[in-house]
Amino acid sequence: MDEHTARQRVALITGANKGIGRATAERLAELGMTVLMAARDPALGEEAAAAVRAGGGDAHAVTLDVTDPATAEDAARWIGERFGHLDVLVNNAAITGSGRVAPEDAVDQIPSGVDLDMVRAVFETNVFGVIAVTNAMLPLLRRSPEPRIVNLSSGVASLAVTSDPQGPLTALPQSAAYAPSKTALNALTVQYANELRKDGILVNAAAPGYVATDINDHRGLLTPAQGATIVVRLATLGSAGPTAGFFSVEGPVPW
Repeated sequence: MDEHTARQRVALITGANKGIGRATAERLAELGMTVLMAARDPALGEEAAAAVRAGGGDAHAVTLDVTDPATAEDAARWIGERFGHLDVLVNNAAITGSGRVAPEDAVDQIPSGVDLDMVRAVFETNVFGVIAVTNAMLPLLRRSPEPRIVNLSSGVASLAVTSDPQGPLTALPQSAAYAPSKTALNALTVQYANELRKDGILVNAAAPGYVATDINDHRGLLTPAQGATIVVRLATLGSAGPTAGFFSVEGPVPW
C-alpha cells in the first residue's frame, strides 16, 4: 500500500456492473473516490470498471457473489492488501425473485400462493447477503475516518406506505418475497446503525425510486443516475449526518 492509496477514499459497491450500482460507481468516481465494482461475473465487472476508467475514474473490478460468504471474505482480504481500508460500502445487489418481472407485476409473490423456495432465495440475496458482505468489510471500514454504509432499499419496504389503503402502492400485487425482504433490510439497517454508532459508522437505507433497470425491463420513470442520487448523498454524508434512517431524494421515508 503506497502513500496515494493510504489517502485515497475507497468505495465498494455490490452489483455494480449495471443499473443503480453502476451509476453509483460512476458518480463516486467523478467525486474522486476509488470505486471497487463488485459483480458475480468477473468479465462483466471488468467491462464496467473499464468503462469508468475510460471516463477518467479510478475503478477496479471485484468478483463477489453476496450469496457466497467466501467471496466476500476474499474480496475483503484483497481490499485490505491493496488499499488497507474501506470508506464506503454500498449494499446494492438484490433480486426480485420473479426473474425480470418488476415488483409491481410479481403476481407469483401473492402470500397465499408463493413458492417458499423463492422467498428463501430472495432473502438469501437481499438480507443474508448484506449481512455477509457488511461483516466481512467492517474491519476495513473501522480503519476509515468517516465510514459510511448505504443499503439499497425500496419504497415497497415501507409498512406505513404499503398498509395505507389510500396510498400510492395500494394497487400493487401483494408480495411475500421482495417487499418483506426490503422491510427486513430496513430493520437490519437500524440494528447495524445502533451497534456502530459509537464507532462513527453512519448506516442508512436508500429508496431510489422507480428506476429503469433490467429488473423492470427498463419501464421505470427514473434513470439509474437519478436513482443513484440519494445513494451518493448518503455515501458522502459529513460527520454530523444522520444514521439509522430511511431516505429518498425528497427526504425521510416513513418506516
